[in-house]
Amino acid sequence: MSAAKSTRKSATNRTVPVELTAESLVGVAVFRRLSATSRGELAALCQGRRYAAQQRVLSHKDDSGDVYFIISGKVRVTIYSVGGKEITFRDQAAGEMFGELGAIDGEPRSAHVMALEDSLLASMSREKFWQVLGSYPEVAEFTLKRLATLVRLLSGRVFEFSTLAVRNRIHAELLRLAREHLQDGNTATISPSPTHADIASRISTHREAVTREYHDLVQAGIIDQRRGELVIHDVARLETMVREVMGN
Repeated sequence: MSAAKSTRKSATNRTVPVELTAESLVGVAVFRRLSATSRGELAALCQGRRYAAQQRVLSHKDDSGDVYFIISGKVRVTIYSVGGKEITFRDQAAGEMFGELGAIDGEPRSAHVMALEDSLLASMSREKFWQVLGSYPEVAEFTLKRLATLVRLLSGRVFEFSTLAVRNRIHAELLRLAREHLQDGNTATISPSPTHADIASRISTHREAVTREYHDLVQAGIIDQRRGELVIHDVARLETMVREVMGN
């Protein structure tokens, strides 16, 4: 019985290798300014693999140093407390990269990464990534700007956790999502809709608090949930609510 369970588990963790070309990397933001020839050279330095939805890509404290580029699909970056509580840092979609911190400083992984949906990822070893940073100024510039963005984002999150009440943190998280999915300047549709538990894990609260605040926001006409989508009808009003409590 245990052998059968072990076999099923290992099968679940298998990835499917994929040969990469210059075309494979066209949509990856860090390579967008490069020529087709340069992208072809970098594709040769990467390994392509398909991951199934809910499959683990990286584990917290792993010593691996590869950098990953999302060609298609979406991943979630999380960490778990000793008590098993899941804390979600962020979701990342096609075109983004992750794992560069471990490649740069050589430290163990700071979080888990799991495929949220079937995903095609390209990975590059730490050694090759350092070579690329030295040989391709466009890649080095993009990476530096990305790290600066992460620092600013984390600084903002620390401020929110230190000063905002739970309902205000919910508003701030919804505003972040709205800005990523703007349609006409004041309306955003997020599909699929994040669950109440997803939002709770992002802002360190419980699902019931999110449910209560969603109810109030629906009553106020600011958001609506329908057919697996979260519609934010008035992004400007949500932005004003966040600005009033954050002072900026």
